[in-house]
Amino acid sequence: MDSATLLWGFLFGTIGAGFFLYGKKERKVVPLACGIGLMVFPYLVSGVVLTVLVGLILMVIPYFLRH
Repeated sequence: MDSATLLWGFLFGTIGAGFFLYGKKERKVVPLACGIGLMVFPYLVSGVVLTVLVGLILMVIPYFLRH
C-alpha cells in the first residue's frame, strides 16, 4: 500500500463518517449505507485509481437516490 492510497482512504473514510452521522441523525438509509461503504471499502480495494473511482461513486449515490 502506498501513501497516496492511504491518504485517499483516510479522506473517503472521514467523508463516510460524515455521511454516516447525517444518515443516522436524519434516519435516512441511503446516506447511512454509503457512509458505511465509504468507511469500509478502502480496506478492501487496492490501488489509487480504483480507490478514487469507488469513493467518488459512493459519494454521488446519495445525490441521485434522494427520497
